[in-house]
Amino acid sequence: MRGYLMTVLVTLSVLVAPAGAAAPAGAGGTAPGLLADTGGGRQLIVAEAPDAGSTTGTVTWWELRRGRWARAGSAPARFGAAGLAEGRTRRQGTNTTPTGLYDLPYAFGLREAPAATAYPYRRVTEGSWWCQDNGARDYNRWVEPLPSDCRAAEAEHLITYPAQYARAMVIGFNYAKPVRGRGAGIFLHVDGEGATAGCVSVAAGVMDRVLAWADPAKHPHIVIGTSAGELAVTGY
Repeated sequence: MRGYLMTVLVTLSVLVAPAGAAAPAGAGGTAPGLLADTGGGRQLIVAEAPDAGSTTGTVTWWELRRGRWARAGSAPARFGAAGLAEGRTRRQGTNTTPTGLYDLPYAFGLREAPAATAYPYRRVTEGSWWCQDNGARDYNRWVEPLPSDCRAAEAEHLITYPAQYARAMVIGFNYAKPVRGRGAGIFLHVDGEGATAGCVSVAAGVMDRVLAWADPAKHPHIVIGTSAGELAVTGY
């Protein structure tokens, strides 16, 4: 995996269809053809909030077909309780969702993967944790069991979130080369009761649709940004 740095060429609220982007009128969601970088794959998820302080917005997933981006689906989404922050400068524990362009290394969940999904999928067990301890060797990694240098108070015991982690995808924020203090455990997961601690969440049925659609051979990515455009959409 590699780190990503990209900038949106126009504010995300503009919906036009230049060459290479198919955006039907009223479809919702920003056309990938407006972005400076889509990650090089043939599938892209656009997670879009109205502005940096928003806790809700939309997720739209796109697929490149015969050289043009076609919208495959769209649904409401939730973001961090404190809104969104630039991925390069975000700090851990701020309850902000990092803006940027990221890969999606693998999926996981307490439930089995949807029958139609071909995505790499890892089942959560009693011993599954996500380490967020800045002093641990396995910072921002799935660990099983919890290693001695990762404090339980600084880790997520995945099985204790049966709703949110019924099914989820790892977002590659701060993942390939983790920077301590920047943040850990950023996922696309099922909605809980409200805003997230920094993840992007969608309804359970939407999560199932995304997992069934995502094709590892098409190298899907996710871009997170704002319609208002007051944040440069950059990611590491």
